[in-house]
Amino acid sequence: MRVFLFWKLPSAWFMGIRVRSCDVEKCVIELPYGWRSQNPFRSTYFAAQCAAGELSTGILALAHLQGKPPISMLVTHIEADFTKKAAETLTFTCFDGAGFQSAIQKALETGAAQIFQAESIATLPDGREAARVKITWSFRRK
Repeated sequence: MRVFLFWKLPSAWFMGIRVRSCDVEKCVIELPYGWRSQNPFRSTYFAAQCAAGELSTGILALAHLQGKPPISMLVTHIEADFTKKAAETLTFTCFDGAGFQSAIQKALETGAAQIFQAESIATLPDGREAARVKITWSFRRK
């Protein structure tokens, strides 16, 4: 996975983002706090948090595309709420596997673009929620 990040998403690789686990139901991503991911205010830069949130949803979508006919996927919208100062490692978890499966299946069946909004929740090491990142994906059969 580190080679994939280096080759396809070098900024995520540079920030030290790691995939902790992924199956068809959920994906867990870790974003370390450090000089590569922090802003001048000594917290994790919002763009690093959005990148980790997008990756946790995107990898989950890719898990549902395995063995399927070609489908294009595109981020069409992103929104985020930051509720706690993130000055520690963050864990981003997306539990939207069933939603991805449904949207991808409809895109395959209808040939029309299907929109799905996935949510990734960032937690601090003590379990407190620090952010919510919502990524809207579009899926369309190629």
